[in-house]
Amino acid sequence: MAKFERFEDIIAWQRARQLVGEIYTTSSNGKFNKDFGLKDQIRRASVSVMLNIAEGFARRGDRQFGQFLHVAQGSVAEVQSALYIALDQEYVDKNSFDSLYNQCTEISKMLSGLITYLRPK
Repeated sequence: MAKFERFEDIIAWQRARQLVGEIYTTSSNGKFNKDFGLKDQIRRASVSVMLNIAEGFARRGDRQFGQFLHVAQGSVAEVQSALYIALDQEYVDKNSFDSLYNQCTEISKMLSGLITYLRPK
């Protein structure tokens, strides 16, 4: 098992929490706020990243933790894909898109590192 005392100690979880806050703020503005389907989807996907990291950690096994981290990675990609829709619909500007997309990329890399660490040697 990774050497964390609590899921809150995991940097990827901390960054995912920040991402959720920014996604909620961004999706509450302007036309984005009125697109209930996309707003709900991108919020659920971002929340899924946090929740899967925490749930996987709570399983107390490296293999199960790794499986949940893979699911979290999938949710990161879902957020990134939804961001393209938001950009195309002009719900976010290019700077906001880039910032959120890059945060997702950073989280995904962290998750990859954890998955690699958890693999049997």
